[in-house]
Amino acid sequence: MIIIGPGIMIQNPKVHPKVDRLTAFFDAFKLEASLEPTPARDGQARLFVIGDPSGPADRIILCLRGDTAPEGPALVTSTVDFEGVHNPLMNALPDQVVIDVNDFPVLRDATAAFVAEALESRCGRSAALNRLCEVIVLLILRTAIDRGATGPGLLAGLSHPSLHRALVAMHDAPTRAWNIEDLAMVAGVSRSHFMALFRDVVGITPQAYLTGWRLVIGRRKLSKGAKVKAVARQVGFGSAAAFSRAYFRKYGYWPSPGRRVSI
Repeated sequence: MIIIGPGIMIQNPKVHPKVDRLTAFFDAFKLEASLEPTPARDGQARLFVIGDPSGPADRIILCLRGDTAPEGPALVTSTVDFEGVHNPLMNALPDQVVIDVNDFPVLRDATAAFVAEALESRCGRSAALNRLCEVIVLLILRTAIDRGATGPGLLAGLSHPSLHRALVAMHDAPTRAWNIEDLAMVAGVSRSHFMALFRDVVGITPQAYLTGWRLVIGRRKLSKGAKVKAVARQVGFGSAAAFSRAYFRKYGYWPSPGRRVSI
């Protein structure tokens, strides 16, 4: 906003407010942490806190795929379930994300609290570990987004200075009848530039991405027992038939309330 005189203000088209790129994922998917020494199942990640046993943590390693133990002593090893089979952000991350905790004071402090809870048997330990793990994963995701990606995909889109605003708009309001003009305006670029940029950076068209996000949210609602007709309306489809056809094309089976979603 620019003030050019008493009571006279104009919008500055070059100034865009910051938007939250992560809340939609934490709202849609449940995160849980477990210290049980069992191999991670498909879609689960492993969180390794690395450091000298007599000192504080040095690094955090989030292994999204595979269960290879990292080099160096692990102060804590945790299984992280953020519904990775169905969570598009977790699927967009590289196989491993490695962070030096000393570069991020907030992450360093959260990690120290996480290690302390893990090594002691105190009241509410499980709840504390889940909450602290959620903070740690959130901070890791922030760092991954800031670092960007080397190839097209969601992570690259969320890292992009313009496109991330359009992605967040779709995440936050999937039921809205978004058109290309609206999304281009949100991103702050022309329609033609937005179309080409989105495909180059994210790897698919905006319409395809929006449909995929709606189906992801719809699947979560169905797994909790919601009816197909209600879900179709809640995620922005014009009819249950249109939702069902799109759902079948993506998942290979027809939508059904309460269907168990395997992980």
